[in-house]
Amino acid sequence: MTPVNFTHTDALSAQLKDWNASDGADLYGVEHWGAGYFQVDDAGQVCVNACFGSRSVSVPLIEIVEGMAERGLAMPSILRIENLLDDRIRLLNEAFANAIAQTGYANVYRGVFPIKVNQQCHVIDEIADYGQRFHHGFEAGSKAELIIALSQLRDQESLIICNGYKDAEFIELGLYAQTLGIRCFFVLETPTELPIIIECSKRLGIRPLIGVRMKSSVVVDGHWNEDSGDRSIFGLSTAALLAVVDHLRDEEMLDCLQLLHCHLGSQIPNIRNIRSGVLEACQFYAGLIAEGAPLGFLDLGGGLAVDYEGANSNSTHSMNYGLDEYCVNIVETIKETLDPLEIAHPVIVSESGRSTVAYSSLLMFNILDVRRSAPASIDLPANGECHELLNSLDQVLAAISTANLQECYNDSVYYRDEMRELFRRGQTTIRERALADSLHLAVLEKIAALIANVERVPPELERLPEQMADIYYGNFSLFQSLPDIWAIDQIFPVMPIHRLDEEPSRQAILADITCDCDGKIDNFTTPEGHRKTLRLHELRNEEEYYLGVFLVGAYQETLGDLHNLFGDTNVVSVYINEDGTFDFIREFQGDSIADVMSYVEYDPKQVLEQFRKKAEKAVRDGSITVKLRQQMLKAFRESLQGYTYFEQD
Repeated sequence: MTPVNFTHTDALSAQLKDWNASDGADLYGVEHWGAGYFQVDDAGQVCVNACFGSRSVSVPLIEIVEGMAERGLAMPSILRIENLLDDRIRLLNEAFANAIAQTGYANVYRGVFPIKVNQQCHVIDEIADYGQRFHHGFEAGSKAELIIALSQLRDQESLIICNGYKDAEFIELGLYAQTLGIRCFFVLETPTELPIIIECSKRLGIRPLIGVRMKSSVVVDGHWNEDSGDRSIFGLSTAALLAVVDHLRDEEMLDCLQLLHCHLGSQIPNIRNIRSGVLEACQFYAGLIAEGAPLGFLDLGGGLAVDYEGANSNSTHSMNYGLDEYCVNIVETIKETLDPLEIAHPVIVSESGRSTVAYSSLLMFNILDVRRSAPASIDLPANGECHELLNSLDQVLAAISTANLQECYNDSVYYRDEMRELFRRGQTTIRERALADSLHLAVLEKIAALIANVERVPPELERLPEQMADIYYGNFSLFQSLPDIWAIDQIFPVMPIHRLDEEPSRQAILADITCDCDGKIDNFTTPEGHRKTLRLHELRNEEEYYLGVFLVGAYQETLGDLHNLFGDTNVVSVYINEDGTFDFIREFQGDSIADVMSYVEYDPKQVLEQFRKKAEKAVRDGSITVKLRQQMLKAFRESLQGYTYFEQD
């Protein structure tokens, strides 16, 4: 019996048509999700485009990889492209400016970047540097993030929005920011924060800037649907909002209430949800104005989506609107709602994080190995001395056609199972068992390759192509670099960054190098919709094969490291005794703010020095006294060494 040779090919590969780089770009949908930042050149290389005015410069990613290798920077690597980050900030601010000019809106836009979306030092530094021309500020959800915002902010007209639960130390830092001329708003998440703000402000003699977070009744589409509307864990009820107004009025501090905050959710794919949410927020805004609150700022939170699929739809990982439409809808809705009430237009604030940073980062890794669904060849004994079940399997393999797929499948399963039963009884050898398994896989692979040519696929065989997919082992950790894929079934565009002028012939899933069954990617976006496999190229000897996972700038580095810069908690080990008492055996202190900042590439000493310079400049300008400067530096220094979590006084 001669060796059996077979090759697993996709049905498209069997069509023997010409293939070029344009086909490769179409296969992976680059034009749909790349937003103009990525393209495939004639040589089949993925390129990144950077705009300089009306001129665009294109650089192949593989050249960047080669430059990294020359400098000893091995895979896997996160590649950040600063140009794209700058461009996203520019586009957001210009789109709002255009919408304001187009509608005759009588105020301005002020964007803030939520630090939690990507806390890495170089990202924040670039946002602060480039964003200052647009007065782009920061949103801070923890004390550590507030310290970053205070030390990195470049522009006095920019805002700092403080969300999250705030203790006295958090509030003191924000109040000191105001003495430096920084407009730092405390957004109330719960009524219990208000007495702390009032006490701190009176003790320090600094009037606070206060915002309130309303609970929207709008239920949004997308992944966070169940947490929106009345089920949202964030925001004050209408009654609680009025209680805040009454409390501030009693304290003669109602003039401090200057911002209304409305956050519908993250990654909102449907523009109708956004318009409904803004409309409701405007009614709350008008209601608070009627109650005597001066307001002046309307913060619409995040939600501006990223089209990870390139589908231009209201599905979870897409969006059915563009940036210009988003901005015009917001500006028009505010103006049309408030004008009849003769209420002055507020400063529009948004906290667009995902849309700002997603495009600027991608994960690149090389493929280390491939596990085939079936071996490339099977060597059966040439002398014919072969178990009869192996001969039967070989005959099934030879007989497969589009007319008998189900029959051949049934026969192959039967003969394979018979051989396994004989093996369990010790009546066949381990080599015969291996040959039977390999022949069965060869049958399945051949059937899988022919399924696309069958008009009606038997239900039992529908999933066979994906079950027979190869496993490409990538040099990365899903949990460290792409945690949202594991945690919330997030979709990211995945594709080779070179060889796109060659037709890929394999169907594959991706596995990382962690020893974990969840460390895999088996859901991919294509122009035709979601697929359980990804078409990839055959590996070549002595040649690296590189893949890129795109649009990963939002949350992936943060969740893989430290979300909101909340570090390790304190840890204790206890032993429970027979009498019901227990002993503390071990105690471990949790991370300080300085610790977690160092994890994301900040030098705490440098951060302190940057803040000292700000305070010293304020002394020279006459804004604060030397004594107050010392108080502020002491509070800043103590916060650096403080616990990252909420601290009771």
